[in-house]
Amino acid sequence: MEPAYSDKVKSPLQNMDEWEDDLLVRYPESKEKQAKAKDDYRNYHDSEKVDTVREFYRLNHHYQTYDFVVNKQKEFLRFEKKEMSFWDAVDYLNTLVDDSDPDTSLDQLQHLLQTSEAIRADGHPDWFVLTGFIHDMGKVLCLFDEPQWAVVGDTFPVGCQHSDKIVYPEFFEDNPDFKDERFNTKYGVYSPNCGLDVVKMSWGHDEYLYQMVKNYLPEQALYMIRYHSFYSQHRENAYDHLMNDHDREMFKWVDKFNPYDLYSKVPVPPDSKALRPYYEDLVAKYLPPTWKF
Repeated sequence: MEPAYSDKVKSPLQNMDEWEDDLLVRYPESKEKQAKAKDDYRNYHDSEKVDTVREFYRLNHHYQTYDFVVNKQKEFLRFEKKEMSFWDAVDYLNTLVDDSDPDTSLDQLQHLLQTSEAIRADGHPDWFVLTGFIHDMGKVLCLFDEPQWAVVGDTFPVGCQHSDKIVYPEFFEDNPDFKDERFNTKYGVYSPNCGLDVVKMSWGHDEYLYQMVKNYLPEQALYMIRYHSFYSQHRENAYDHLMNDHDREMFKWVDKFNPYDLYSKVPVPPDSKALRPYYEDLVAKYLPPTWKF
């Protein structure tokens, strides 16, 4: 049975972008420039400024169990809750900006455009540009009153032992799977190098969007979407024992995408009005006009 969520449980963060701000504290440089010593980054949570982030991950790590993920997949992957156009979904995402966030005045569309325009400027294929543009569209889960910790946050495998490379690993001690013999061994319900396609990830906007677009985009794009928040692997290499050779090859594309997601943000907003015709054509080339959520 899923717990009843109080308002505090749903919204420990003032703004969901606080999670992404915290990522920049943990990973201030791209993977290629990343310092070898991780201990320096482990001390970031001592600051009082991240109390809300700690509470966010306490809830995330407590409630993201194997059974929770199975239930959320059953609930949401029928895509029977709502139907709307792609651009109506974008308009909804723009309502998720919180004026209390002092670090940015950019709405979600402008963040997506910053990511995709940086990709386009580097001459990548148009499907890569589109991936940058839509990668956070799964946040429409908020439409359905989902708690923050079931929408954003670092993702990780469920159904096996939690790595100590995941942010705030100590909070997993309160997760029911922590003491469940089915799930608390290195491989849990999986087998060595079984491949990530059979591994259930913690529930959130990554998996939700992947399931929505998996029939429309190249596989490289799908890996970027599905695993762009899987930091314990693509930055810490904590789950290589579950990956197969194909996963490792595809993760080269996740590595290509990550710097655009984290490090392309600038204070000057893109001109969304001028750019919209290009993205209307791009969306129409690959994706259906109406989406079922």
